[in-house]
Amino acid sequence: MCNRVGGSISILVLLLLNTRNCSASIQYDAPGKISFNSVQAWAVKLGTELYHFGEFITRKKEVQDSFKSAQIEVRDGEKLVQNMADDIRAMMELKISAVKRIVEAAENMAFDKQNEPVPEDFQFYNSKEMDEPYDDVSLTTTPEPEFNVDNWIVRPPTKSAHLQANPHFSNIPVNANFSSVHVPTNVYAWAPEVIKGIHWSEGLDTHFINNYQSDPTLSWQYFGSSTGFMRHYPAMKWRADPVDIYDCRTRAWYMEAAASPKDVVILVDRSGSMTGQRRDIAKHVVTNILDTLGNNDFVSVMTFADTVEEIVPCFEDSLVQATLGNLRELKLALDNFETMEIANFSAALTRAFELLEIYRNNSGGANCNQAIMLVTDGVPYNYKEIFERYNWKYETPVRVFTYLIGREVADVREVKWMACANRGFYVHLSTLAEVRERVLEHVNVLARPLVLQREKHPVVWTPVYANVTDPKVADYLWEQRERAEQKERFLSQRRDKVLFNSEKEQDRRWRITQMKQGQYSELGNSQYQLMTSVSMPVYDLRHNEMRIAKLLGVAGTDVPLSEIQALMTPYKIGVNGYAFIVTNNGYILLHPDLRPVFQQILKPSYNSVDMIEVELFDDDRGPRNFSKELTALRKEIIDQKTGNKVMNVKYHLDDMKRVSRAKKHYFWTGISDSPFTLVVTIPENYGRHRITPPPTDDIHRLSLTSKNISARQYLSDKWSVHPDWLYCRHYERTFSSPEEELLYFLERVAKPGWRWPAKPRPPEHHKNKQGHERHNNGTPETKDRNKVTNSTPRNEYYCDHGLMQALVYDARNTAWFNKSISDSASDEKASEFIQRFGYIVAFLSTHSGLTRWQTHPPREQDNVRAEFGKQWPRSIDEVWYRRAVEQHYVDPLSYVYSVEINTDKFPLNISNAVVTASHAVFHGDGYKKAPAAVVGFQFKHERLSEWFENITSSCEHNKECVTCLSDTWDCYLVDNNGWIVVSEDVTQNGQFFGRIRPDIMTKLVEDEVYKAVHIVDYQAVCFREKKTTNPASKLMTPLHNFKIITSWFVSTTLWFYNSIALSLAQASSYSFDDDYVTPTVAYQSYENDEENDDSYMSKPTNMRTLERDFEKLVLINRTRPTPCDREMFLYQLEYSNLDAKLNKPVKDCERPFYAQLVNYTNMLMIVVDASCPREEASMSFIEATEVQYNESLPCLKHVHPLYRKQPTSCIKNHTEESNIDMCGRGSLPSSNFFWIIFSTFVTYHHL
Repeated sequence: MCNRVGGSISILVLLLLNTRNCSASIQYDAPGKISFNSVQAWAVKLGTELYHFGEFITRKKEVQDSFKSAQIEVRDGEKLVQNMADDIRAMMELKISAVKRIVEAAENMAFDKQNEPVPEDFQFYNSKEMDEPYDDVSLTTTPEPEFNVDNWIVRPPTKSAHLQANPHFSNIPVNANFSSVHVPTNVYAWAPEVIKGIHWSEGLDTHFINNYQSDPTLSWQYFGSSTGFMRHYPAMKWRADPVDIYDCRTRAWYMEAAASPKDVVILVDRSGSMTGQRRDIAKHVVTNILDTLGNNDFVSVMTFADTVEEIVPCFEDSLVQATLGNLRELKLALDNFETMEIANFSAALTRAFELLEIYRNNSGGANCNQAIMLVTDGVPYNYKEIFERYNWKYETPVRVFTYLIGREVADVREVKWMACANRGFYVHLSTLAEVRERVLEHVNVLARPLVLQREKHPVVWTPVYANVTDPKVADYLWEQRERAEQKERFLSQRRDKVLFNSEKEQDRRWRITQMKQGQYSELGNSQYQLMTSVSMPVYDLRHNEMRIAKLLGVAGTDVPLSEIQALMTPYKIGVNGYAFIVTNNGYILLHPDLRPVFQQILKPSYNSVDMIEVELFDDDRGPRNFSKELTALRKEIIDQKTGNKVMNVKYHLDDMKRVSRAKKHYFWTGISDSPFTLVVTIPENYGRHRITPPPTDDIHRLSLTSKNISARQYLSDKWSVHPDWLYCRHYERTFSSPEEELLYFLERVAKPGWRWPAKPRPPEHHKNKQGHERHNNGTPETKDRNKVTNSTPRNEYYCDHGLMQALVYDARNTAWFNKSISDSASDEKASEFIQRFGYIVAFLSTHSGLTRWQTHPPREQDNVRAEFGKQWPRSIDEVWYRRAVEQHYVDPLSYVYSVEINTDKFPLNISNAVVTASHAVFHGDGYKKAPAAVVGFQFKHERLSEWFENITSSCEHNKECVTCLSDTWDCYLVDNNGWIVVSEDVTQNGQFFGRIRPDIMTKLVEDEVYKAVHIVDYQAVCFREKKTTNPASKLMTPLHNFKIITSWFVSTTLWFYNSIALSLAQASSYSFDDDYVTPTVAYQSYENDEENDDSYMSKPTNMRTLERDFEKLVLINRTRPTPCDREMFLYQLEYSNLDAKLNKPVKDCERPFYAQLVNYTNMLMIVVDASCPREEASMSFIEATEVQYNESLPCLKHVHPLYRKQPTSCIKNHTEESNIDMCGRGSLPSSNFFWIIFSTFVTYHHL
């Protein structure tokens, strides 16, 4: 690699000037014009001086020499992806083994103890009521009112425990000595079946603790009961704000393990009798059914009266995949159907059976369970002939579940018979409060074949999800923000009406709104921990002569994606390479471009991002017009085949402000016994080889030969390591930083007796299925079975030998970088540069994740910004590192210059702005070479501006000439992506050049100097305006207002009485409805929040009348975050034949600018004749705009479906299921029949 310093630079300058003068010899200077030769000379001089300074301050030659002894290794992509897949599979086996032990223990304990009486003084650790060490006030749900009633049953208080923050569990205060229990808001903890389960499951603590001791990488472990409670380890305080809507039975890990995939057709009666509360209950039933579906399920929702219609018209005659986006579309459409006419049950049932038959015959959809959910307030007869024709002659492949709505129903026999005769379940519903619990009955019915076969416990891996956050909360959080904004606008208008109504203030507020609705600067993702979970069903092992087949629940454990990512050994993949995981549905489990959050809120469809939506093929196709080559690649990956392919791709950088295009090599292989496929992507040119230390540089050997001197001596000051990489991890100690943990292990490596720990492997799991049968003989062997059989020794730490070896090699060979620059250069030269540039930071970052930096002059701390290595510690993942390596193949001598981007959302503070320059250092061995490190420097932006001004204000040979000081000429430095690095107008620095001079940028694109690269963001969020009701149609008379107030008072009083009476009934006997009830409507209230959205805006009160007096400027347009596609054009400098494109003269105002490449940089010097009028140009800006389709995005995806692979496990039938009689249950008791009917009448009349 060439190195130009001293005299070589002078010679090079003369050669370049002579070459460029030859090409421009035909041009002549014009009076009042800047000459072409002057621009060339400025570009050469600026670039050469910057290069000379960069070589000096970064000491690049010494860095190159530091890697002379390194070896160049061929990067074998196929071997790399296979090794990673094996490591991930071994980790997954550890998690599966832990879950298997929980399952076996739970089944045995339940068999022996679930019929034991619960002591009256029994106490348990209630997650909602535990005290945190630093919280005096509970931050969970709103406390229930305390009723002073004589016969109120006093329950024992929850156990108290000491909690302590634990870094392994995201610094959440926990207690690892036991588990605690979460009980959903809609479940009564002391209902007989619930408290029995809480009681017997306490024995799981021993197994939770032992699992954690044998595998310290385990995250949360849990057992979710079919009765609703969830026992989780370790114990913690459950925090949910504003309301706890968590129910483990609606989470993906529970739903997918409890039953095999299913096709579901929901039929909703919209006849004239389904009005008022019945309609509300029916909508709530459908919503709750949809909440029990996952990505492997398919669904259709139809309403029927005289005709049968899909609730979403574009989903006609089809089942849609139950993704978050499709379910959201279905739920929103439920508000639109109207009740009228007479129900045609024959047409509805026939339509549903025929649709399911088509999918069954074509092996489409879920291709496993099938079910019809009928929601109605009554049927005229049982329609036996339809079931005979479509279901019974095929051995009843379709289950029928019926939901009878309303208390005053005449006859339930026909509705119940329809469910019982078709392997389903019947439910009678009369209140919103009981809907959630009753709807979940169908999960237990679908689980019966699983329970009856007993032998197989399917292992289920979930798609990506965010810890305990319910995706439905996203709409609520956005609504709260808009309410806060609305309140602020009212108050601002009241304080100063003139200022508020001014055009300047309205423009400012409009800009703020636009910035708030951007989604690319998604800071704050850290509050969500993305993970997948592995789970297995837990069966009730009692024999079928009891005529039950009960699912006890589901056991599982979480696997944070960060743990999987650490196993992908990114240092082996290298810069601009990455690994990602794809599910059987083609969705991303893990990918560096997965962006699940906008403005600290989860996106509505964050867990169903397809791989084809993040891997962008470099072609000119329009949005969602995916090439056959890309879809073929996707199919092979989903099918878990092993292969590789080279493709031209484009990808964005720097928060979607820059773009790059490259040829990349894809390698993929399936992860066995899982629905996942691992893909590794490597750049085709510099990704073929990697740097490795020589074999003689073993860490431990070096320590021993150096008389036990630790390698930490090479890491003394101003250094950092990649915070996300797994160098060494201690499972029993905590450290304040990754650097502290690394130093600890470097000390241990230097001591005698050190051994590199082996990778943990799953212990042998004792599969004693015969043990279940011994329960039937009454043999007393349960104690032995419940004992922990795992005796695997616990590793207290784990280290990546290869990464530690590379890091120590880099640290030892670059230890000299800590010396001051003045120690390796003449004092005169150092002082000259320091005087010119002021405060400078020189940095070095290596392929092993080590980053070093030095400040000149030395300074203990920068009061303006964080230290370099603390602000940019991610080494090869930093933008300046990635761009420098790419630039090496454009010009191996050049540096990449950039300035912080200046946008409306993040304006640039130019007084504190810095310029960052980076350069890739490659190490070569014959024809092979690989990136070893990146060097660079930072200095104040104002210094570069002064330097640029000094050079562009000078003339050749001290002649008089026109320079950039002239008012009629504007001069810029623009980087290779079109962003202004330096401008005479400081407010333009960091902005996109096409925004400042769209006419000039357009000509540069036309001349193919820049290429406009079309990028589509398929993970975008748009903001649809909410529809609000208009109450002005009612005449607001004082008498009408009095009527409303009276009705509200009466209905509220009656509701309060009924709540007390119902609670008393639950607490005293719980004899009705078999097991338990749902005493609270908190979840229902939240679910219906959209309808009651801002009650002051939807209810006909005087407030709305007063509101109309406010000016329209005060009211905001209320919106709803909605998944959408956004497109933009990002720009990239085209280096091919660049001189010929740039060496063009100024043609008056037809081409009023010069453009020249600044030597050894990624920048163009653009000199514009400002005296020429600016032409109007339609510039494709970098701002993203929504792609307008002719239909909604869910409809478009449905019309153009992508390939998916169906799950392998399907258990849908069992011969013994016919022995089960239980197929339905009634509604709540009628002890308060009169009061409930009367309050319902008053409330309905009021509404």
